[in-house]
Amino acid sequence: MGRKIELQIADIAPSGSTSGAYAMVLAEADGNRRLPIVIGGVEAQAIAIELEKMSPSRPLTHDLFKHLAQGFDIDVEEVLIYNLVEGIFFAKLIARLGNRTAEIDARTSDAVAIAVRFNCPIFCEEFILESAGINPEEADAAESEGEISSEEFLEILDSSESNQISIEDLQKQLDQALEQEEYEKASRIRDEINKRKQA
Repeated sequence: MGRKIELQIADIAPSGSTSGAYAMVLAEADGNRRLPIVIGGVEAQAIAIELEKMSPSRPLTHDLFKHLAQGFDIDVEEVLIYNLVEGIFFAKLIARLGNRTAEIDARTSDAVAIAVRFNCPIFCEEFILESAGINPEEADAAESEGEISSEEFLEILDSSESNQISIEDLQKQLDQALEQEEYEKASRIRDEINKRKQA
């Protein structure tokens, strides 16, 4: 196991191109890097409700998990995002009951929704932040003439013409997406750049 980096929830915003999806941005606690993760609307709502300290009339699924765990004196000590495979993040809950510790596999969005309820830290492995993290501080503010829209660029990225986009152009689009806080677009461009580098 490598070095763990603590993350904090920086933002949850509607996805610009995927209907019903949200971009959750986790920020490095002691640095500038951001880790954007696309999550579902239900999970985004579950996280936002707890962050805003709202009280739903009936317990949500993640509230139910918390109440059940606390009913048996189980504490969730931390959440760890431990792997990234083909754009999918893998997370686990580190839970404790007395002297026993268990690692429970979970979707990252569910793990974060539970972390905010137990007020426990969120960590990720350094290699994940190295490969999937983005740094807004390094984004170039320069804008080129005749820019295409984000939607048009993502359509090209998803098409058979994507190999015609150079890594340099991808990096420019990544910088522009970061400058405009379009984290989902940045996430998809980052994945494409990483795929090219591994090929």
